[in-house]
Amino acid sequence: MRGRVLGAALTALILAACASTPPMGPAPVDQRRSEPRSEQRPAPRPPAYRPAPRPAEQQHPSRPAEPEVPTDRLLPLTALRGWESEDHAAALAAYRDTCGAARDPALAQICRDARAIGPLDRDQSKRFFEAHFRAEQTHGEGVLTAYFAPEYPARHRPDDEFTAPVRAKPADLGDTTQNPYLDRTAIEALPAGKPLAWMRPEDLFFLQIQGSGVLTFDDGKRMKSLYAGNNGRPFVGVANPMRDRGLLPTDGISAEAIRAWLAAHRGPDADAIMRLNPRYAFFSLAPDDGRPPVGSANVPLPGGRSLAIDPGFHQMGEFYWVDASSPILAGAFPAYRRLAMALDTGGAIKGDVRADLFMGQGTAAGSEAGRVRHTLRLYRLVPKDAAP
Repeated sequence: MRGRVLGAALTALILAACASTPPMGPAPVDQRRSEPRSEQRPAPRPPAYRPAPRPAEQQHPSRPAEPEVPTDRLLPLTALRGWESEDHAAALAAYRDTCGAARDPALAQICRDARAIGPLDRDQSKRFFEAHFRAEQTHGEGVLTAYFAPEYPARHRPDDEFTAPVRAKPADLGDTTQNPYLDRTAIEALPAGKPLAWMRPEDLFFLQIQGSGVLTFDDGKRMKSLYAGNNGRPFVGVANPMRDRGLLPTDGISAEAIRAWLAAHRGPDADAIMRLNPRYAFFSLAPDDGRPPVGSANVPLPGGRSLAIDPGFHQMGEFYWVDASSPILAGAFPAYRRLAMALDTGGAIKGDVRADLFMGQGTAAGSEAGRVRHTLRLYRLVPKDAAP
């Protein structure tokens, strides 16, 4: 979404100490994310990241133990936890829309088969998947986070509330991988010049984290804000400093809480917090065509069915079963178990068992995305005739 959707999780901002640091904006092609990386799969794979045990008070002893999934390398889909409860028809519809991103010949053939037969009902879709795929578990457990495409109000001219300029990519930006540009503090000290729009400072800060979104102007005009580049500075999360300074309670660190604090303290106090993060993203504007954002695979991202992954371990267009449970954030859904396609990348998304689920666009999607930090088991769906 990122003009690309940024492949860095918003949750990585909230729990910066728990994950690799995300980029502020997508790579050239995030929105939630992309730093260009080779898509070759290294061998051997490094051990999967295992999250630290959660404190006892975060456990849920009243919940019944979940059934174990067999640990055989290749499994029938019927052995996957939650498989029977999946909305297979919705999954097949999303698959048919996006499976053209796959480059593996066997996956490409299944894609052609799915598109040739057209829409199916839930039972027929379930049988289609079971007839064509088996599940291959990746190594160990990791982390699922989520991201979204934000919608924010904007103005053509500044006022007392809309004081932050949305800046286009500077002509002298250059190759920031070799020569980082000015940091956030220095950029914000420059004259605004001819900004693309004006936003509330905290909204611009979060737009830069997500990497792209939609701006709605007071005259009703809607424009897509597309990632155009960043200053090459490292991303630094603000959640831990805010907690350490007593600005937010330990059990109240959420995206909504951070944004609300920044809005309530708009001015020097909020600016000082945001400037702890030197990463700064630049944008371009395009008419809002109403379509979902486009990910690194260059296809629109279906909400709830798209994953940002690490291209060092996974390929664009691969198909997965997500089995994520044991959330650590208050108000989160207890589990995410669903079929999803690898269609995006992200700077904070690193490792074999690490994924970022695209939730869609708008406020509701953002509220849900900000609460996703679940223990992840990830299963690659492979054609039935493929070797393990």
